[in-house]
Formats: sequence, C-alpha cells, structure tokens
Amino acid sequence: MTQRTPLIAGNWKMHKTISEAVETTHRLVALTADVSGVELMIAPTSVCLAPMAELLKGSRIALGAQNLFWEKQGAYTGELSAEMLLSAGCSYVLVGHSERRQYFGETDETVNKRLKAALAAGLTPVLCIGESEAERDAGQTFSVLDKQVVDGLEGLFSNDLGSLVLAYEPVWAIGTGKTASDDQAQEAHQYIRELVDRQYGKALANTIRILYGGSVKPSNVKALMAMADVDGALVGGASLEAESFSQLAHYQA
Repeated sequence: MTQRTPLIAGNWKMHKTISEAVETTHRLVALTADVSGVELMIAPTSVCLAPMAELLKGSRIALGAQNLFWEKQGAYTGELSAEMLLSAGCSYVLVGHSERRQYFGETDETVNKRLKAALAAGLTPVLCIGESEAERDAGQTFSVLDKQVVDGLEGLFSNDLGSLVLAYEPVWAIGTGKTASDDQAQEAHQYIRELVDRQYGKALANTIRILYGGSVKPSNVKALMAMADVDGALVGGASLEAESFSQLAHYQA
C-alpha cells in the first residue's frame, strides 16, 4: 500500500486581523513544534500572508493562500497572481472552494484556469470539490464529483498533477456542524481515487492526497483519518484557535 503523508490544513476564511493572526501564529508554531509524520498548512487572508510567512520560517507549518487569479499581471483590480503569492511566502493555494463557487461566480472553467496558473508557478493547489445537500438528496453526489474533477482538470495530464491535492468538502457539512459519517467520507474518497485512476492512471491515484473538509474538529478527526482513502483534513472553524488546530495536528498521539 502506498504511503501518503497526511496533510492537516486550516482555512481561516475571512477571520483575523494582522495582529490577531500574528498572535495565533506564535502559539501555533510553539504548539506544533513536535509534530512529525504529518504536514501542516494554514491559509489566512491575503493581508496576513507576508507577516505570517516570516513567523513560519523554520516551523512545521506551510503557508497557503485562499485563492488566486490566472493572469500574471494586469488590470485586474483586487486579484492576486500566483507569482505574488509565491513572493509573499506561499507554497499552497486553495482553488475552487465552495464559498468561491457559491458567492463569487467560480465555475469549473475558472477553477481550471486558476489550477493551471498555480501548477505553472510551482504552487501546490488544493482543489476543493463537493456536492450540496440538494444534490446528495437527489443521488447526484458522484456525478457532481465527476464533473468537478474532470472539468477542473481539463487539459492537464498525469505528469502535470504530481503536487495536486484534492479536498472533498460536502457543501452541506461546511460550517453547519454536520459532518459526513466516516463511511460517507470513505465512500466519496474511494470514488474520487477510482475516478483519478480511470482518468490519469494508477500511479497518480495511489499517491494523490485527498483531504476531507466539513466540520472537522478534534473530537472526530481521528475516526475520519482512520479511513483508508482519507489523507488529511481541510479545517475551517477548528483551525482558528491554536489549541484546537494543535490537537488536530497531533491526532496520531
């Protein structure tokens, strides 16, 4: 069985001023200094990237951005390019989060453009996919995942995708307190891995990391991580406090 290094990633969304982020980061660095065998990443708001990058140097925690634009520069007010994120100290970037799709007009086509820009620049993209509650109730979970993966990766080949991370986030479980059961998470993750196998081959399917996101917290992370095809977690609310994120990072302890 292929050994995949687990990744525990925190998405801070639109939380924390720079001073609040700096304070939390100081605590995080201290609390996670002894973590081993697990990769850690935090994605704060863009204004916090550069100051946090300085604090994270030499720590166990990588820095991620919550979004990027697909052009390198130009008249795109409010956007950030992959190169700008790299210069701010990022190594990861979230792409296609459900909130970007829901509130900001993100489509599989624009996800694809952002993903290609991230990969071309050497950033590790975390591609977020997942169905709504209505889609799950209608039995469309697998068809939604199919479309989001196939369309999101359009024009890319297996040798382009070595660094890609997938994050399955059922929309109905994000910030709602509802969590997919361990079996529901495993079923979706297994389907996604089999889909990658069909589209891109067994080598990528065996090595690609698939994270679970949706109301992950210290009380349920261990059971989720015990599932064969769950390789980590993309965490919202529970990543905002240094102590709870540290508990997630130490889930193997």
